[in-house]
Amino acid sequence: MLLTSYFLAALAIALAWPTPLALSKAKWTSRAPVQAVLLWQAIALGGGLSMIGSMLVWGLAPLGNDLISALIAGWRLITGDPDVVYPGIVHLFALSTALLFGFHLVLTLARAAWRTTRQRAKHRQLLRLLSNPSDTRPNTLVLDHDMPVAYCVPGIAQSVTVLSRGLLTKLSPEEQAAVIAHESSHLDQRHDLLILAFTAWNEALPWLPTSRLSLDAVRQLIEMLADDKALEQVSRQTLLKAIVTVAAAAAPEASGAAGAGSSNAQQVGMPGGEVSSRRLQRLLTPEEPLAKPQRGVVLACTVLLMVCPTVLLIAPRLLAW
Repeated sequence: MLLTSYFLAALAIALAWPTPLALSKAKWTSRAPVQAVLLWQAIALGGGLSMIGSMLVWGLAPLGNDLISALIAGWRLITGDPDVVYPGIVHLFALSTALLFGFHLVLTLARAAWRTTRQRAKHRQLLRLLSNPSDTRPNTLVLDHDMPVAYCVPGIAQSVTVLSRGLLTKLSPEEQAAVIAHESSHLDQRHDLLILAFTAWNEALPWLPTSRLSLDAVRQLIEMLADDKALEQVSRQTLLKAIVTVAAAAAPEASGAAGAGSSNAQQVGMPGGEVSSRRLQRLLTPEEPLAKPQRGVVLACTVLLMVCPTVLLIAPRLLAW
């Protein structure tokens, strides 16, 4: 049990700092955004499980040789069995820390989900006053605003895409199609849930620099994923022109009306809203997708990061092998 706790602690440290830092600087992620997003999720989940698991296992070490037997012995101790050895104060502290940290993560996620739901509800009420349904597109609202704006508001029952009059005026029909395809991808793939999870992780661990790093990286990757989906319907030049037009016009007011709609309520952004140099370079100079063997290695690492801490918690004797 002690060996397992030390291994989980080392894994938690590796996933908390050097691994996210290296992944954020990796150049292959733009060539395989799907695999990169999955790897980021595995790093976050595996890191959280390792942090909690290391303290939990270390705290329960005096009670048994594995997690199951230790939990049974802990229950017997709580019920007053005199034959169970009472763990020391240090082990009790580690156990309490694990439980409190796990509760903190769950509570932060629930709070972020509740806040997001409320903000989206308020945003929908505001849209009813400031927009009109599109005559040609279902589940689309049109804002009477000169600035090019496009974003989506995810919902449980129904999601909507919001476009501005300025966007419909400045963009050609093909460019409008690119915008719609981009936003539809955000809704269809439920990128909002992904952003919610990483936002909650960042709020739960604001002192950890890599939590913000992972949130920024995932935001860029989902924009690349939406770009790839749009490219199935429009040309690269059309999408690029739509992105540049929206970004250039929206830049002076990025913190204004559009920002209030997309960042505060955690909407998933405008096509030009997350225009990083990396994203533009990816569209300007198409890259070859990551080769299948390399994608296989990334997926294998993703699975290992999820399976390893789980297996060690359930069967710590594997380390002895």
